[in-house]
Amino acid sequence: MKISVVISAFNEEKMIEDCLKSAKLVADEIILVDNTSQDSTVEIAKKYTDKIFIRPNDPVMLNRNKNFGFSKATGDWIISLDADERITGQLASEIKKAVAKKDFNGWEIPRKNIIFGKWIRHSIWWPDYNLRLFRRGYGKFAEKHVHEKLDVKGEIGQLENPMTHYNYQTVSQFIGKLDKTYTESEVDNFLKSGKSIFWYDAIRWPANDFIKTFFFQQGYKDGLHGLILSQLQAFYALIFFAKVWERKENFKDLTPDNFFMEFLKELSQIAKDIKYWIYEVLMEENPAKKILFRIKRRLNL
Repeated sequence: MKISVVISAFNEEKMIEDCLKSAKLVADEIILVDNTSQDSTVEIAKKYTDKIFIRPNDPVMLNRNKNFGFSKATGDWIISLDADERITGQLASEIKKAVAKKDFNGWEIPRKNIIFGKWIRHSIWWPDYNLRLFRRGYGKFAEKHVHEKLDVKGEIGQLENPMTHYNYQTVSQFIGKLDKTYTESEVDNFLKSGKSIFWYDAIRWPANDFIKTFFFQQGYKDGLHGLILSQLQAFYALIFFAKVWERKENFKDLTPDNFFMEFLKELSQIAKDIKYWIYEVLMEENPAKKILFRIKRRLNL
């Protein structure tokens, strides 16, 4: 079975060579779609493939150029790979075995996310399955929003060995992508949906995202990294709300007359939710004291 690796990249001179080296472990052909890079991305890529296509950069809809790359592939199977991702030797071996099977048209691959220099093992970051391997002609992106997953016709399997994802390396990088790419796409789709926002969403959305990531998804187990990433997820939700408010309401004041008292109610509810999850964590971390913590939670101590 012939395997094509498709990479869409923009200004990735620092990352692209290691990505291409890892692709060589499994690829019969490598296709690079360059999003009109202004650095040496293309020159580096020429050492590994002659199938390079230059396309206009569209930071809000990254998947358009990925679909274009899929259309240029000639392999029986396609791997969609980003410049900051690496295929390991173990994963390459597993992929070669997987494509020989007839049971599935696509395979999800777990990703080992390295963020701020650390492998993040909890919350949304692990195992972070992504559908990246599929039969040619059976998969594509819908091109509706930036966080969409590949749509593949037929049965989907899961591989065990992860690809390595050198995700956010700096806080500035996180904030830059949040601002210029991810929130812009999501705001567009929110506005098209016709949904409304309310003043209290400025509190609830960030708070709910923090509680979900830090407590429910066990981000606290990643220590300070987990705490910071949970706070950044909350910040993401706040910026998303603020951009919707800006574009949908033109900064119209949405607050009620008794704003401060309603604000206090919202904070009180958040405090109750956080206390609930603190006791959940304490019971998990200290099974011998589970009954004691349950009683304290019920008595609101």
